[in-house]
Amino acid sequence: MSETITITGGGLTGLSLAIALRKNGVAVTLHEAGSYPRHRVCGEFISGVSRETLETLGIAETVADAQRHRSVAWFSGNDHLRDNLLPEPALAISRHLLDDRLQQTATALGVDLHTCSRRKMNPGQPGEIWTAGRKPAKGGWIGLKAHIRGISPQAPLEMHGGPRGYLGVTPVEDGWHNVCGLFRIDQSIDARHEDLLPAYLSENGNTELAHRIAAAEWREGSFTAVAGFALGLQSPTPGLLSLGDSHAIIPPFTGNGMTMAFQSAEAAFPHLIAYANGTLTWPAACAAIQRQLAKRFHKRLTSAKLLHPLLFHPAARSLLKHAPLRPLLALLR
Repeated sequence: MSETITITGGGLTGLSLAIALRKNGVAVTLHEAGSYPRHRVCGEFISGVSRETLETLGIAETVADAQRHRSVAWFSGNDHLRDNLLPEPALAISRHLLDDRLQQTATALGVDLHTCSRRKMNPGQPGEIWTAGRKPAKGGWIGLKAHIRGISPQAPLEMHGGPRGYLGVTPVEDGWHNVCGLFRIDQSIDARHEDLLPAYLSENGNTELAHRIAAAEWREGSFTAVAGFALGLQSPTPGLLSLGDSHAIIPPFTGNGMTMAFQSAEAAFPHLIAYANGTLTWPAACAAIQRQLAKRFHKRLTSAKLLHPLLFHPAARSLLKHAPLRPLLALLR
């Protein structure tokens, strides 16, 4: 194979794609703006990914020891509404651990990995792939995340909702719980850094959880925040192949963000192999990948777009308490 693939963005999509390509003899250069290990705003809850996807990408072993959870407890404000089971167990593993494992695997396979390397978009350049996460947008959302110990959740996955947003609580490794929430930006909240999490929860009516989190042990360096992004399909850049969150961001309540990162890499993988082999031109490879992404993600992105606003509606409490959740969750898979 003579063509090199250059990937900008060393998150789940970029790393898993680089690993799959190298295992098939393709030369890969990967640029990551940060370094490893690091914390990222992420639910750290992989719902709906298949063993086949993980094996196709060559990364099944990196999540072999991930915790597996099925039970979900739903809350509105301080009230426990109901419990339910996911159709199949979901995987829980921190990005701090998973990204580091993936980059070590990629490096061992011969990926030319450059950390602390920021690159500009280069539309139209054959073999260039953009997986550098969300694209800046005038979105009204803020994502907040931290690892916390000692909050005694009632179920392996808790979802706490309210009129301003929602937050999930999931146990990951070493006794830590990942708490990660999405909220509408509120400029009136007078808090900074770690204090933002309990402040937003309190404004959302989740005061009991806010007090528990504020009093708990926080993992040093784990608090992260992002703001200024839009959900759904991201604004396309003509001539640029974008994958993962750079292509689309599904609302986090679905538990599908990490899954879609891997599936995005899986969808692109065979067409990139064909390009590297010289049997497919770059424009033809990009067109085929875009068709595959649309086919694979259209239903769940559309369903999530319709369901997401309902979580903030006054009727959300009744919906979460009485609606048949399994058919709704099936729309997001």
